[in-house]
Amino acid sequence: MKTLTIRQPDDWHLHLRDGAVLEAVAPWSAAHFSRAIIMPNLVPPVVKSADAAAYRERILGALPRESAFTPLMTLYLTEASQADDIESGFRDGLVTAVKLYPAGATTNSQSGVRDVEAVYPVLERMAEIGMPLCVHGEVTDPEIDIFDREAVFIERVLMPLRRRIPELRIVMEHVTTKDGVDFVRGAGENIGATITTHHLIINRNAILAGGIRPHYYCLPVAKRETHRLALRKAATSGEGRFFLGTDSAPHVDPLKESACGCAGVFNAPNTMACLAHVFEEENALDRLEAFTSLNGPAFYRLPPNETRIRLVRSDEPVENQRKIRAGQDEITVFDPMFPIHWKVEDDAS
Repeated sequence: MKTLTIRQPDDWHLHLRDGAVLEAVAPWSAAHFSRAIIMPNLVPPVVKSADAAAYRERILGALPRESAFTPLMTLYLTEASQADDIESGFRDGLVTAVKLYPAGATTNSQSGVRDVEAVYPVLERMAEIGMPLCVHGEVTDPEIDIFDREAVFIERVLMPLRRRIPELRIVMEHVTTKDGVDFVRGAGENIGATITTHHLIINRNAILAGGIRPHYYCLPVAKRETHRLALRKAATSGEGRFFLGTDSAPHVDPLKESACGCAGVFNAPNTMACLAHVFEEENALDRLEAFTSLNGPAFYRLPPNETRIRLVRSDEPVENQRKIRAGQDEITVFDPMFPIHWKVEDDAS
């Protein structure tokens, strides 16, 4: 048996949804993570600070009574967003970041930004107060191949934005390509990137080879194997600008297993076990804590957690949760397609 004790991790990109799904999934993130950046793409979206306050209360109400989990709220950027309201929420400690969705890029992004230049005044205010911008880094031009949308976004949107407002602190979320990794490494100290659990494990074959498998379909979509390997090198490198954002994004099975299935992978229950497997394969278990527990807080200017968790490796595979119940439906948990030998044992503080 092998054990590894690390500071309790945080999740810097998490979807908790609302209603019955929120009540079903929130305890799974709270079981292993201390804090999480909560995505605002509800229907209607979380646009104003008052919306974030109300959503935060619903999240806290869905947690076990003894939970110490802290939701870090974000606002959904639109071309009508008000800089004063955003600054007020940030200074009050209610809102941690703002999320930029290109309109139509992913789930519930129809109200997102169509012209980035239209939101430059808001972004300039955010740069002044040191507030991070979280970016879904894909263009939505239908002429651009879906596998190239991240690289084109870097060229068309991120590079001009960096030139215009170099002091703006940006998180390129769920980076999926070598292009993204290389850009983040060379873009200066004000930019970081989250990497998901599933993008370290699957490539696009998981979605398409041998039949269409909807529970591996996510946005940004998984790319070629060369990109997956670049993500692995970045995540396991220990470099401070790369940190964990699970992008755990639950949808009930009827919405995934349909003629036009929703994008999203629900990996909250087994993320830490999967990551231990990946880092062990890369001979980098000594850098797992940096990726999950240290780099993110450093970028967000927050202290690392004092509590610890213990990961235990057994010789025999560990039985993992396959589905969870959400109201009348079920949600499928991410299957990494290999036996998992790791599990989170308990609070090791």
